[in-house]
Amino acid sequence: MIIIGIHHANISIPSGQEDVARAFYADLLGLQEIEKPQALQANGGLWFTLGNMDLHIGIQDNIDRASLKIHLAYQVDNLQAWRNHLSDAGIAIKENTVIPDFDRFEIRDPFGNRIEFVQLRSE
Repeated sequence: MIIIGIHHANISIPSGQEDVARAFYADLLGLQEIEKPQALQANGGLWFTLGNMDLHIGIQDNIDRASLKIHLAYQVDNLQAWRNHLSDAGIAIKENTVIPDFDRFEIRDPFGNRIEFVQLRSE
């Protein structure tokens, strides 16, 4: 009996903000939106797919997301290109503590969710 991987990550946004989330996650980051199951559509939110994993964005009000350390971390093939792309879109870049073997920076989405971008130094 083993865990074979992570199926999806879940973050939250305030109610009624699906269009803002779609503009950020689909249009800016390039994630592919997938249809939520019919049974869950009444709850609001969005689902996206990325490689072999999904990102589920649920609805949760009255959360100070900017104070949370929980985050998504995207492994990318060109960290500088992502830094430029996000900066050009007006997204604030925050440098992270230097650690061995990879370079990284973080941003906050329009709702305060923390997102890290990582590139292995061997790539």
